[in-house]
Amino acid sequence: MLWLSEVLLQHHELVSFDELMAVVKNGGGKGEMFFRMDVKPPFQDTPDNWEERLEASFTSRA
Repeated sequence: MLWLSEVLLQHHELVSFDELMAVVKNGGGKGEMFFRMDVKPPFQDTPDNWEERLEASFTSRA
């Protein structure tokens, strides 16, 4: 299971919501099948609909 808090802890290089979406789309680099959003992303460009966008990014991965 991919936890958003773990993604943020493991990827300190992320500086924007778009970069976070790319990591989530990749399953955090681990090929995870489930995704939990347990924290709000701390980026200035985090949109109001961040949960829907991250979920869409995670489920649309190839």
